Amino acid sequence: MTLWQQFLMIAGLHFLALLSPGPDFFLIVRSAVVNGTRVASGVCVGIALANGFYIALAISGVAVLQEVSGLMNALTWGGCAYLAWLGWRFLRVRGEVIRPSENGSQTAPGSWWKECRVGFLSGTLNPKNSLFYASLFSLGFGPSTSLAVQLAYGAWMFAIVLLWDLGIARAAGHPPVVKRFMAHVRKVERATGVILLSLAAGIVWSR
Repeated sequence: MTLWQQFLMIAGLHFLALLSPGPDFFLIVRSAVVNGTRVASGVCVGIALANGFYIALAISGVAVLQEVSGLMNALTWGGCAYLAWLGWRFLRVRGEVIRPSENGSQTAPGSWWKECRVGFLSGTLNPKNSLFYASLFSLGFGPSTSLAVQLAYGAWMFAIVLLWDLGIARAAGHPPVVKRFMAHVRKVERATGVILLSLAAGIVWSR
């Protein structure tokens, strides 16, 4: 397999995974609707950093932890608990939204750093991310793949995750979209909560 074939395979699999909506997607959409694009970019950065964390682990060879059932089980159950807690929180919120002011300043209660922490925790404790990158790197890389090439692949995936998530936040935070969603924030909250709880339950059921 040539270098370009390897790159196209890894980049294609990675992008297909991005197209599948998960907890991160709904966190970005909700944050953009409630807090605006600028603050929602914090979620995007946090999620990208979490992905970068697992990419770095995979490159450094810690992907072998996939074979250590105790550690992987602890990560999986911790992720399930976090997704369930996040879903329950979304179900309990009142759906009250403060609109951004006309000059673009943000008056919603969320802050960039707070949203960044939420995004990082969501990405880090999502079991799919650890398993996906461990599987992807073990599948695509052989002994002949140099460290420089692996680092280049990792940088590419980090950049794509960040740009894709920022694009989602930009689309969801666009004024016409915000106005349309404003009247249905409570429904968005409930749907997000149900989806997160369902994801957690699905992971538990698969165990």
